[in-house]
Amino acid sequence: MKIGSHVSMKAPNFVLGSVEEALSYQANACMIYTGAPQNTRRQPLEKMKIDEAKALMDEHQIPMEQMIVHAPYIINLANTLKVDTYELAVEFLQKEIERVRAIGAKYLVLHPGSHVKAGEDVGLDQIVKGLDEALLGNEDVYIALETMSGKGSELGYTFEQLKYIIDHCKHQKMLRVCMDTCHMHDAGYDVADFDALLDHFDDIVGLERLVCIHLNDTKNEKGAKKDRHANLGHGKLGFDTLCKIANHPRVDHVVKILETPWIDGNAPYKEEIEMLQTKTFVNIMK
Repeated sequence: MKIGSHVSMKAPNFVLGSVEEALSYQANACMIYTGAPQNTRRQPLEKMKIDEAKALMDEHQIPMEQMIVHAPYIINLANTLKVDTYELAVEFLQKEIERVRAIGAKYLVLHPGSHVKAGEDVGLDQIVKGLDEALLGNEDVYIALETMSGKGSELGYTFEQLKYIIDHCKHQKMLRVCMDTCHMHDAGYDVADFDALLDHFDDIVGLERLVCIHLNDTKNEKGAKKDRHANLGHGKLGFDTLCKIANHPRVDHVVKILETPWIDGNAPYKEEIEMLQTKTFVNIMK
């Protein structure tokens, strides 16, 4: 099982510290931001201890494909109402691609964007335009579009929308998909019937494009379009469903990343990873 969680990246060890944190959870994968997800401030690459991080991953036989990078939330390629916001999104996505390349990772997970009341069709076309610009000349870093819950004016909450983006992008060979179990449930998909969900995804998008699954329980009813993550076994999806997904043979090659809430100020990831590996639920909320 390729399993890990979101991990921090902070001074003084930066990427090396991210790998050390992942290993402390007994993980063989992780997801990082290259800096704060809410702003554009970034540390110089030479401070990030990238070579040391790679050496530690090599020591533990963890391929770089199992380090997933998440793009910052401020990137909104779908915005047609504010030119400056769109241009910043394209420019910063280009810079993030460069940083992912420098780190040595392969996949950059991206929220497709929000149309901010301009309309879904307009927003989808703007995302395509932005990806066409941002991916120009890139041949080695894949953008993994994340399945969204559909809250507000979010796009990418249906497989059909993701297919539209991929089919119309000039650089579709560089596009992949990251599923989020909480988001899909909140968008209205029956995540519990995972085989049927995979069949549907395969028919619409193509299973070969799936490279990452954010494995999260949800506090919401199906179709609520709210996006509120819960710890494994403490939400509407339940532990059995999420454990089945984590251990499912059809997605054995796919990296699974936990984004579940911390409990009383502590990361739950070591315990949740062990639960998935042993297929045994333990109530860690006590």
